[in-house]
Amino acid sequence: MEDLPDRPARRRRYSGPNPRNFDDKYKEHQADRYAEDVSRVVDRGQTPAGMHRPIMVAEILTALALKPGNIVVDCTLGYGGHARELLAAIQPSGRLLGVDADPIELPKTEARLRTLAPAEAMIDLRKMNFAGIASFLTAEAPDGVDALLVDLGVSSMQLDDPTRGFSFKEDGPLDMRMNPHRGLSASELLSTVDRVQLSAILGENSDEPNADKVAQMILTAHLKSPLRTTFALVEVLRSTGKSQSDAESNLTVRRVFQALRIAVNHELRSLDAFLRQLPSFMKKGGRIAILTFHSGEDRRVKSSFNKGFREGVYDFVSKEVIRASPAEQRSNSRSSSAKLRIATRS
Repeated sequence: MEDLPDRPARRRRYSGPNPRNFDDKYKEHQADRYAEDVSRVVDRGQTPAGMHRPIMVAEILTALALKPGNIVVDCTLGYGGHARELLAAIQPSGRLLGVDADPIELPKTEARLRTLAPAEAMIDLRKMNFAGIASFLTAEAPDGVDALLVDLGVSSMQLDDPTRGFSFKEDGPLDMRMNPHRGLSASELLSTVDRVQLSAILGENSDEPNADKVAQMILTAHLKSPLRTTFALVEVLRSTGKSQSDAESNLTVRRVFQALRIAVNHELRSLDAFLRQLPSFMKKGGRIAILTFHSGEDRRVKSSFNKGFREGVYDFVSKEVIRASPAEQRSNSRSSSAKLRIATRS
């Protein structure tokens, strides 16, 4: 009897008309096959699961003023949305250099970029935190680069995947590491800090107004029964705000998750190290664009740019932040907190 061909695996069943769990969103995970369905999600002002919509693309391209043949660096590749546009702007003969610390997403991004780019496009990517990019750029662009972009936001792919622990929308391990193979998870971090230290983390990284009280309640709960999942932490945070409205309680949860993520990944320390080295990467006239998403990041970028301007390192820095247009904020709510600052190397 002739062997029958293997049948494709049956999709997992889910309740309701549409899948809600990340793993069940088969259309978003196959965006090319279901392009019309994915576009409808985008048209509603939402970001499809497992994807990322780059923010302020037109404004960044204007700021960087790329030309064919330029060397441009994307210091935080993420999904590669910005990188794709940067690469297109420097063709032919331009070169894209890029880094990202996420070992899970970087191979997918590289494959996506190489599929979309011309066969002759020059693309060189590395797995590393942008704070350590000096060695890469010294080797690959010893005379400096023409333009450089840093997008300090968390990629939607990381936020949407509950196994990464970045979001409280679905339950998952309380992890939050950009590189899940290095460092302490958020749950492990809570076992290493005291109330004063955690209060400082909440205040510095998210401007939490009740940092001391929230820190005490988190650590009390964690000592009693270690908080190992996102929902376990959310339950504690909800209990701290019984006198709060739902909106206020949601803000507390968001601030705590943001603060822990920044601490786990040493984001502000990495940004400080990067800003100190930044001028040495740039050619004369080289253009820099940095997207920030909260006040701690923006203060650092503003201070560094202004200091560099006073010292003659930069001959131009933006006096005011550039914000996403009202239309973009309506179509992509994640752009509403973005602030863009630009500088030009002397």
